[in-house]
Formats: sequence, structure tokens, C-alpha cells
Amino acid sequence: MKLYNSHIPRFVFVALLVLCVACYLAQGQDTRTRRADAPPPEPQSLDVIKVESNLVSVPVIVSDREGRYVPHLSVEQFKLFDNTSEQKITYFDAAEEPLNIALLLDTSWSTEGALDDIKEAAKNFLTQLRIQDRAMIVSFDYEVHILSPLTKERKVLEQGIKIARVGRLFGTTLNDAVAEITNKQFKTVTGRKAIILLSDGKDFGSVISTDALLNEQSESDTMVYSVFFAPEFRSKGRPGSSRFPSRKGRGIWGRRFSHALPQRPKQGQRQRNQGVNGVEFLRELSEVTSGRFYQSEVTDLKKTFSMIAEELRYQYRLGFYPGELQRDGSLHQLRVKVDVTNVAVRARQQYRAQ
Repeated sequence: MKLYNSHIPRFVFVALLVLCVACYLAQGQDTRTRRADAPPPEPQSLDVIKVESNLVSVPVIVSDREGRYVPHLSVEQFKLFDNTSEQKITYFDAAEEPLNIALLLDTSWSTEGALDDIKEAAKNFLTQLRIQDRAMIVSFDYEVHILSPLTKERKVLEQGIKIARVGRLFGTTLNDAVAEITNKQFKTVTGRKAIILLSDGKDFGSVISTDALLNEQSESDTMVYSVFFAPEFRSKGRPGSSRFPSRKGRGIWGRRFSHALPQRPKQGQRQRNQGVNGVEFLRELSEVTSGRFYQSEVTDLKKTFSMIAEELRYQYRLGFYPGELQRDGSLHQLRVKVDVTNVAVRARQQYRAQ
């Protein structure tokens, strides 16, 4: 059998043959490329995907009358209520899940005299995390600074603490910093989540209001452990002090600020000015998230961090599927009971059906 017709010039036949071979190889390469680029088979089952989208996560801390944490409880000892209806607990974790911690450092001018001690205590806290735990370092002053991402790498976290600096402008965007973590950084993170907030509790310059933040955090599954320390505000040598107006008691935006001792708000009235009542704000922020409030001297921060790390290790996490939930944006109250006498239970208090 002849490979080509003698009436066709040889160079034309060769060119056609080369073109056919090239097309065949290109098609094979395209197939291999598509196979390499194609996403791998989804390993998750439908149940796992459902966990990501519908599961309501409820962190729980159980302690005795002396404040000692109660470990080794079984799922059968817990009851979980959505409004008044008891729910089947479909997820239960007692110890195995890694921790995800956001360490928020107040670097406003009021912390200038204490920042070195705060950074040293923060580095000591990192040593108490397990190898599977992750953390991130965030500072806030006139704006929020992500100093290190959520990571297991201790050197990255230590570097984030090292570069923390007192802000060059006046401001304390505490509210915005907490909202940034829960609404953005931790939004897609599953498992145990906690914020450790070191501040005098005095917000100045945040976009989100105090009421909005507290309402928002009451629906979050991220626990907030707030640590109040007395401010050490210096009148001389402040960074960027030339930007301060000559009028006493006014910030760069002409608003009055105060570093006076906290005073209790009126009955039934939630305080809106953290410059007046930092202690009460931090206490309420911790309570609505089922965290804990600490009032500590800067020199005692190492001990305080140790207590926080211990409590997080004894955290339980429950989960349930709301069933035929009407996603109407309504607020549902959560309640957890434990079948053990003489214990106190702290748990997430509510979630929104959306």
C-alpha cells in the first residue's frame, strides 16, 4: 500500500503528515492538561457539607463552685435547648479539636508605658499552646493591624508580637478589632475559636458602635476573654504628639476623651462611651460570648494567660441541626443544662435563624 499519491508533490504530503501528527499530539496534551487541572473528587460526604452550613455550634464551659473546671463529661450528661425545645446533640467535642486563638493587643497611647510587659506576657502565652493549635496576632490603635495570620508557626507569631508598636495617631479602635476577627478572620474557621483581648476597654474612633458590637457578639460562637489593665497614659514623649491640638482634653478629631476611672452606668442603660466605663464594657463583652473577664496588673499577665489557656483546654463544644428552621432572621435563645450537681455552666446564649 502506497503512503502517498504519486500525483501529489512529495513536500505537500510530508507537510500534511506533520500537521496530522502535531494535531494528534496537541489533542493528547490538552486532554492531559485538563485532567491535571480538573478538581479532585470531593472527599466530603453530604453530612460533612451539611455540618459546615447548618450546624449550630455551642461552646460550653463547666466549672464547680470553686471555679475549677469539670472535665471528662459525656454527651449524655448534656441537654441543649433551642428556645424551649430540647434538641438532639449531633456533634460533641471534649478535648481533641485544635484551638484557634486571636490575640488582640491594645497599642493605643494609653498602653505606651506597659507595652513591653504586654508583649513579653503574650510571648509566654504562645508557649502554652499545643502543637496543633493556631493563633494570630492583631494590634489596634487608630486602626486595626493584622501582625500575623492564623498559623501554627511560633516564629511567625513571635515576630508579629515583636513588631507591635504604639500607634502614631490618637485612637483606640477596639470595637472594630473584635468585629474584624469574628466577621472576617474567623468567619470560615470551624472548631474552637477564642479572642484574648488586652485593653483598658476604652474605644475611640471605631466604625461599629458598642451596642451593635455587643448584639453581634452575643450571636457569635467565638468566646472573648477580656483582660483589663489600668492605662499608663504619659503626657510627654508620646509618638506623634505634635499631631495633638493645643486644647487640653481633646483628640485629633476635636472630641473629648477621658482616662478617668470607670464608673457604673445607670440601671438598665448600656454604656456607649468606653472611655468612661471600660471595665463594664469588657465584662459584658465576655459575658455575652460565654468567655471570662479578668482584671489584672500588667505584671500578673503571665498568670492570667495561664488560667485562660487552662480553661480553653477544658472547653466542650456541642452542636445541633435546627431541623425545619424558618430562616426569617429571628433570634433564638440557647440554653445548656448539665446532669451534674453543684456546677456552673457558661454557654453560647443565642443564634439568628438566617
